[in-house]
Amino acid sequence: MSSALASVQLPKGTTTIGKTFDFEAGHRLPDLPPEHKCSRQHGHSYQVEVILTAPALAAPGFVTDFGALAPFKEFLDSQLDHRNLHEVLPVSPTSELLAQFLAGWFIQHLQPDIPGRLVAVRVRETERSWARFDVEEQ
Repeated sequence: MSSALASVQLPKGTTTIGKTFDFEAGHRLPDLPPEHKCSRQHGHSYQVEVILTAPALAAPGFVTDFGALAPFKEFLDSQLDHRNLHEVLPVSPTSELLAQFLAGWFIQHLQPDIPGRLVAVRVRETERSWARFDVEEQ
């Protein structure tokens, strides 16, 4: 290693990572007035991004190994993909509540077994529309 590279001091700080997953699903929002387009059945190509942080990196220098997030993708595929979300979720299938629900699932099922802490979940219904749920620090 060159001395110019070896002399770089690593600053203190927090590292954040994100990983995006996708699934296809339909839904409707029955609590809306009948004339609202979202009260009718429609579908989205959802993108879900999980954002994690850690004050110190785990060996070999990870917040969390991206491979350790595979159970989240398995959950999306087995429970939400190609489903009517209003029929399977315990909350109204708005992007906002879906993001909060997925954060809860992640914290309950994955966070105890990984070194990083979930910061937020972002759910994107379309290229231009998304909702983000920020987890309060515990």
